[in-house]
Amino acid sequence: MTLFMAVSVFYTATLVGNTTIILLSHLDPHLHTPMYFFLTHLSILDLCFTTSCIPQMLVNFWSSDKTISYLGCAVQLYIFLGLGASECVLLLIMAFDRYVAVCRPLHYAVIMHPPLCHKLAFLVWASGVFGTLVQSPTTMKLSFCHHHQVDDFVCEVPALIRLACGDTHVNELQISVIGAIFLLGPLLLILVSYGRITQAVLAIQSQNGRIKAFHTCSSHLAVVFLFYCSVTAVYIQPRSHFSQKGGKFLTLFYTVVTPTLNPLIYTLRKKDMKRAFRRLLGKNRMSSEE
Repeated sequence: MTLFMAVSVFYTATLVGNTTIILLSHLDPHLHTPMYFFLTHLSILDLCFTTSCIPQMLVNFWSSDKTISYLGCAVQLYIFLGLGASECVLLLIMAFDRYVAVCRPLHYAVIMHPPLCHKLAFLVWASGVFGTLVQSPTTMKLSFCHHHQVDDFVCEVPALIRLACGDTHVNELQISVIGAIFLLGPLLLILVSYGRITQAVLAIQSQNGRIKAFHTCSSHLAVVFLFYCSVTAVYIQPRSHFSQKGGKFLTLFYTVVTPTLNPLIYTLRKKDMKRAFRRLLGKNRMSSEE
């Protein structure tokens, strides 16, 4: 019951927070920029990511019969893994956007033009489809133990690999390669981009300019830290002692807590979002008075 109540609160906050970001980014012309375009896609990803697993999780918390069908587990795995891979690529693209904004400010509008943004968004979703089609089918073909007890909150690859009774070396190697492509690779590029951003910020003469540049990037860096640290610990070595004992609680963190914190981090630290929210409230008040 404690987990049911806690997850319900976080899930409700995720729905409200991310839906608010999507609506504000769509309704307010001041937010029609590349940064908020990608932030909208992050909110859509978080909504889909949590909805793919949390409703089933809540049913299991509430009910004494904590089961999921084989088909339901397969569907959850395909969607969960695909959306997770998409988010890894999206966070990399958002880091590139911040790099251009800070290091090439005069060329920002030319480089991050709308056609490129739409192509990058397509790349995000296509990479998720590729990632899940590579890993999910081989995972579901494993020979699972007869007890069929998934020691996790959701059907994800590390938990299903631990459930298998046959040889899983190929699957472990495959998930390590996929993890290197979608986790370590983007994380390395993000760190490189923020290294360049740090150099550019330190070169700014005015203190106000440094503070503005820091606030521009700090929200994204916080989201990257929360997401990558928890996911990498679970996926790089699925059969490790840490992954078996603490992995499911990290799973609970990046499926429940992180999607809730993302909109809070962005809306609380971004003055543009606060102004857009006030403008929207002001319009509603004026229309109600009329």
